[in-house]
Amino acid sequence: MHVQDAGRGTRRIGPYTVVTRLDIGIPAHTPVPEHRYIARSVDGDRTVHLSRPLATMDPQRFMAEAGSSRYLLGPWVLPAVELAAPGHEVWCARPYVPALPLPIALAVYGGPLPERTVRSLAVALAETLAVIHGQNLTHAGLCPSAVLLAADGPRLTCFGAVRAATQDGDVRQGVPGLDAGSLPPEQAAGGQPRPLGDVYALGATLAYAATGYTMPERDELPPELRSLVARCLSRDPAHRPQLSEIIGELAGGPVQPDVPAGFGIASRADALLGPGWLPARVVAAIAHQSASVLAAEVEMPAQGHPSSLPAGTPFPPAVPHQSY
Repeated sequence: MHVQDAGRGTRRIGPYTVVTRLDIGIPAHTPVPEHRYIARSVDGDRTVHLSRPLATMDPQRFMAEAGSSRYLLGPWVLPAVELAAPGHEVWCARPYVPALPLPIALAVYGGPLPERTVRSLAVALAETLAVIHGQNLTHAGLCPSAVLLAADGPRLTCFGAVRAATQDGDVRQGVPGLDAGSLPPEQAAGGQPRPLGDVYALGATLAYAATGYTMPERDELPPELRSLVARCLSRDPAHRPQLSEIIGELAGGPVQPDVPAGFGIASRADALLGPGWLPARVVAAIAHQSASVLAAEVEMPAQGHPSSLPAGTPFPPAVPHQSY
């Protein structure tokens, strides 16, 4: 990933100066639920992933979902840690982790990712969703561009993108920023996001990682993933597998179904995300991004009035998203 120095005409968002866009090089046909940047703080000490809503998105819904994401648990999520203050330009910041969006990783690699990478990604994302569902939440934003690949494992972002894009009851098919191939049919029709919708989106994301398409033909999928992904993509939510089934099938051995991964049991993903889980070409691109961001010189603005709320600052409470 090439990082463009902000230089003259630097874009400033809240207390941050934009270093580069995160999604430079993402295929034009791949929807991204939000505008995403890599940015640096005024004092130059902090680098963050910074997101802003699309022009078609309701800013208050975007901020509500960003606020809720602060409380997400699990090692493979990237929750917001800072929010724009009321009355200022809307944005949220997440800790910077050198990482590539999944579509860019495929472009760097030159095609679908290896089976080991997809299997490791599947277990890590399934465990992450299990933790989120254990918090009585639904992610409602999983799609290929919502997944960032870092050297030590994936990071799941874009929490609540479906809810932020439009309210329940409105048809979501064709809404800007939402990936039609990852959008569960019941949510596309306006239904409330529920946990089995996340399972559908997981199947579509794994299909993309393995083939380059969210809805490939069955025989395009690797044999090891064919049956599982096909079940995830069932139009009937009742026919989709439980996350514990996905983890058990891909990581080997049964998983206790009533205990979400991350709550008192060892992560199966840890054993899969060791050296070699990512292709060397992707690892090199991540390292290049990290070095380029570190070396980028950006013009720092003068100190101004506060325009952000740090992680510990109360924000207008978001309405809890019930899973069931």
